[in-house]
Amino acid sequence: MRVEPLGDKVVVKRLEAEETTAGGIVLPDSAKEKPQEGRVLSVGEGALLADGTRTQPQVQEGDRVLFTSYAGTEFVVDDQELLIMGEADILAVFE
Repeated sequence: MRVEPLGDKVVVKRLEAEETTAGGIVLPDSAKEKPQEGRVLSVGEGALLADGTRTQPQVQEGDRVLFTSYAGTEFVVDDQELLIMGEADILAVFE
């Protein structure tokens, strides 16, 4: 199933959490933090301005992004945990 976000919303799939520390210690699931990085799966058309035009989204499908820790709303589609968030919640794009 394809999820098409509206307006300035973006659908993101979180990247996998690190399983070991820099020192080589294996982390149990309860100690892992949810990563704040993800891959953009789909992008809305852009925010609607007062004059009826739309802004151009700054991210595109496939971008690797960094977002705020409490960004978005989690939902499940086809057994995949995804996030939908406003484009303003995205802090940076990795290149």
